[in-house]
Amino acid sequence: FQERCKTAGEKIYRTAEDVEGVFLMKLRPLGTNHGDQFKLDDPYGRDLDGVGYIESFARGSYDTMRSPNPRPGWPSRIGYLYVEAIDPADGKRYRYTGSVREVEERLSGLSGGGTVRITKFALDKTPAQGSQPRYGVTYEDISTREEREYWIAGSSLKVINLITKEVMAERIGYMMDRGQGNTSGGRSPWLFAASSACPDFHRFPNPVVSVPGASAQIRQTQDFVEKVLLPKVGK
Repeated sequence: FQERCKTAGEKIYRTAEDVEGVFLMKLRPLGTNHGDQFKLDDPYGRDLDGVGYIESFARGSYDTMRSPNPRPGWPSRIGYLYVEAIDPADGKRYRYTGSVREVEERLSGLSGGGTVRITKFALDKTPAQGSQPRYGVTYEDISTREEREYWIAGSSLKVINLITKEVMAERIGYMMDRGQGNTSGGRSPWLFAASSACPDFHRFPNPVVSVPGASAQIRQTQDFVEKVLLPKVGK
């Protein structure tokens, strides 16, 4: 694991300013791998899943989550004006945009059902028109069988110029479960592994060291991408 960490880190070769939208070349499936040792689904890069992964790149989605007084030095997480991706259900490209608005949600657990109107961030999905965005984001699991034998997971996250095929930036990360797959007491090996990661997920000033690494993984993909593709400010 120490040898793998020598090759881990972020490499940014080129940045772009005033980026309006991004193309997610690969989506994250629903669900979390808690303890499948040899499933190559990139536990290090685990982020929000399903539609939540798309939503994390959309402008305004983070504003609904953070406190009125965010910590100094923490990422702004602006988001992009639109996000595009291929829907695996039909193989078609869609554009996603989001906004905070009143929506109707069905209540659960109540006799007879019922609905309530609440204010929340919501995505709009429409068929994409014209060319896809210039910049793409993709990830892959780079673990070997030998690494997984020791409960080590490797990850690659790339930002690519889809016109020139240039890799603009790449983040290589590794993590290891020090319990070596121990599941006693309901323990989740890959969630515990996030607390032994390089680069570490607690990368912002004044980290709350008692917070497990798995909690800090959320939106770490967006944090890296926005260092490379600076979102356009304004509408």
